Amino acid sequence: QVQLVESGGGLVQAGGSLRLSCAASGRTFSSYAMGWFRQAPGKEREFVAAICWSGGNTYYADSVKGRFTISRDNAKNTVYLQMNSLKPEDTAVYYCAADSSGLGLVAYEYDYWGQGTQVTVSS
Repeated sequence: QVQLVESGGGLVQAGGSLRLSCAASGRTFSSYAMGWFRQAPGKEREFVAAICWSGGNTYYADSVKGRFTISRDNAKNTVYLQMNSLKPEDTAVYYCAADSSGLGLVAYEYDYWGQGTQVTVSS
């Protein structure tokens, strides 16, 4: 069992930056691939970024590539999402998730989810 708690969301102007954190409980954090997803009002949850258990492999949605960076610190049981050059279309609730079976790129592949943190980007 893994419990995930996101933090770091907030209101930021377009062009600004935020860093999201996701703290995980449990001793097996390092065995999970981790992902970030987001869901805007009226839209489906979409993949943002994922990182393998070691941090050696990362994947990004085309919409955030070059602007967002996912990273993890297994010693701190934490995964991060650094978001730069934010745009109003990045506004959404951001969720972190843990995948025990591999480096998933779709929501159904993930086993555990956090409660989400709101990111709002004003124009």
